Amino acid sequence: MIEDAPRTVRAGEELDLVRLAAFLRSQRLPWEDLSQEQFPKGHSNLTYLVRAGGRELVLRRPPFGSKVRTAHDMGREARILHKLQPVFPLAPRVVALCDDLSVLGAPFYLMERLHGVILRGPEPRGIALSPEQARRVGVSFARTLAALHAVDFRAAGLEGKPEGYVRRQVEGWTKRWQDARTEDVPEMETVARWLAERMPPESGAAFIHNDFKYDNLVLDPADLTRVIGVLDWEMSTVGDPLMDLGTALGYWVEEGDPDPLKAVAFGPTFLPGSLTREQVVEEYARAAGREPPGMLFYSCFALFKIAVIVQQIFKRYVEGLTKDERFAALGLGVRILGNAAVEAAGRGKF
Repeated sequence: MIEDAPRTVRAGEELDLVRLAAFLRSQRLPWEDLSQEQFPKGHSNLTYLVRAGGRELVLRRPPFGSKVRTAHDMGREARILHKLQPVFPLAPRVVALCDDLSVLGAPFYLMERLHGVILRGPEPRGIALSPEQARRVGVSFARTLAALHAVDFRAAGLEGKPEGYVRRQVEGWTKRWQDARTEDVPEMETVARWLAERMPPESGAAFIHNDFKYDNLVLDPADLTRVIGVLDWEMSTVGDPLMDLGTALGYWVEEGDPDPLKAVAFGPTFLPGSLTREQVVEEYARAAGREPPGMLFYSCFALFKIAVIVQQIFKRYVEGLTKDERFAALGLGVRILGNAAVEAAGRGKF
């Protein structure tokens, strides 16, 4: 069994350990024998394992070269986690936030490390799930999302603007697509028009994760069907819970999907025994105590949004703002996701 293991820091993304040690000391955190490693799989914010004085902490900072003004707000993410963790214990516990750019050149925060198993990619190496385990992981996935949406966000002091949320999301991500384009992708233009013509009213208000997928869950090494943590809250807010469920479905590839979509899967959601997207919705609805909702619009929007996120990362690579060669093929991923949304809209089934 393996967990998401840190590795040597990528060239050009190293932390200034002298300045970081001084900051840790100012926060009365361990700072002696400071070392750094990097969690290599994320595509957005950079995540490091910092060891000092026998303690392990996880540090998150924005990517180098990002020009997306509204993304990568470390202060916002840390403040959200500070309010959320007491009412949703699966969220990480933050131990320090730094807004002083003189320390590492960008805001960052530190949180406690959570040891566990993370399922990444279509076939995670070193992890074997039986069909029954695959089914139960899917059930836990759906129930965890429903539990998050049941949080009393107002009592926790979590804020947002749920009114008009769907329209803002469609219009906002369409603009982000236009800003991030590096070449014409007709499928993305088609989906953007389809979404603009079919926006539903809000289904309600809840605190939502906005990037809920297998590789943002931490599973118990002793019981892979039990979720012990949820990571990557940078896009979380108060909004429409069905938009959040739609995002989960956008990432959920099932056995009958085309091979190109399987190839870009973020998690092993189509192993034998895995739930279908329809079954994920049924399990979510059962846990939430409601009837299964219609999800075509929400899942098509999710595919569009994920494609835009991938394109934003790809643009950084095209412009030479990152040298990470993992990003070289992301342009193909944008087309695959856009085509999946067009096909789903055409057949009227997510």
